[in-house]
Amino acid sequence: MNEHVTGHYRKQSVLFPSILDDYVDKENPVRFIDAFVDSLNLEKLEFKHSVLADTGRPSYDPSDLLKLYVYGYLNQVRSSRKLEKECHRNVEVMWLMKKLSPDHKTIADFRKDNVDCIKPVFKEFVYLCRSLDLYGAQLVAIDGTKFKAVNSKNNNLNEKTVALRLKQTEEKIAEYLKEMDQNDTVDSDEDDRIDVDDLREKICKLEEEKQRYEQLQGQMKATGQKEVSLTDPDSRLMRVDSQRLDVCYNIQTSVDAKKHLIADYDVINNSTDHHQLVNDAMAAKQTLGVENLEVTTDKGFYVMKDLKDCEQEGITVFVPIPAVVNPHKRYGVPEPEFYTDRFFYDSMRDVYVCPAGEELGFWKCIHKGSPERGRVYKTVCCAVCGFRSKCTRNKRGRIIFRGSSRMLLNGSGHGWILLREKRS
Repeated sequence: MNEHVTGHYRKQSVLFPSILDDYVDKENPVRFIDAFVDSLNLEKLEFKHSVLADTGRPSYDPSDLLKLYVYGYLNQVRSSRKLEKECHRNVEVMWLMKKLSPDHKTIADFRKDNVDCIKPVFKEFVYLCRSLDLYGAQLVAIDGTKFKAVNSKNNNLNEKTVALRLKQTEEKIAEYLKEMDQNDTVDSDEDDRIDVDDLREKICKLEEEKQRYEQLQGQMKATGQKEVSLTDPDSRLMRVDSQRLDVCYNIQTSVDAKKHLIADYDVINNSTDHHQLVNDAMAAKQTLGVENLEVTTDKGFYVMKDLKDCEQEGITVFVPIPAVVNPHKRYGVPEPEFYTDRFFYDSMRDVYVCPAGEELGFWKCIHKGSPERGRVYKTVCCAVCGFRSKCTRNKRGRIIFRGSSRMLLNGSGHGWILLREKRS
């Protein structure tokens, strides 16, 4: 027998047609999406059209559109037009949507009208995973990631750029007006006459640009913004790496340590992670529903006040101290081998041990109001130390400042844990 395996003739009727459910296996993720969305109370989550109106044309059930939305993000299909195509050709989507095929505008409008309802849906997913014991709810890792915006660099303007473009536009308008004046003095039969109508059209466009730049200038002065993005208004120019700047969003993510599932997230337009630790840690703690939580993060989040605020809320933070933490910068920055993080703190004796082996004892407390804000440590050995030129130029020697809640070495030499300092 030399025949190949053949399929069914496309125009032949099938006596017992297959049902759509047979095309999706029992372990397919779309079955979970279907069951999860059906378990939600969309009216409580305030989805638009979750309650049908008495009059007018019936709308799509928001649960069906939410299923399509979730499926698209799980499979990296975010375009509303591509999701519309999937409804016609993807068997999984046909099963999930029960062969409904909304157009791209309906899909885009659902996303636009229910943007504030998406995060509550995410929290409902976290609660479900918590009931399935997929979250440890003991340790989370927090970090920020730069996501590139649609806005280009040319459409991201600061005060100087707006002023420069406004000046260039005014100069160009003056140049065209001068050309029109010169054209009036030229005889009509000469070949070098210019098209006046074309110049007027250009001047009108430049006047519109000038008006737009003036509006941006006024908006920045009224709101106190230092920059504005024309396409994505909330995006900002950020440093992506040591050599590249781009217009981005800063995505703050808290990931649980047990199964590496996201516990909470936030989107900000600050270029750095400074002063974000408290908000991120408190949001993760609230979402996980625990009284105490341990958090690990990088040195970009290191702000002493934030560490103290986290401690007061029952959050223990593991974070490395930045290489240089020197409140007396006017006396000079030390060499790398004498950075502040190279000074070991002995909690039993309340002293710091410097890289040269000398001990810095307690000197005085710093009070800015009440209560105690910090403690200062120093030693007289700096006067005769051979490494002083690499360590400090302060006449009184090297000074170490320690806050009332301070980072203590956990013994491994790599991590740092927040503990309350014992007071005498």
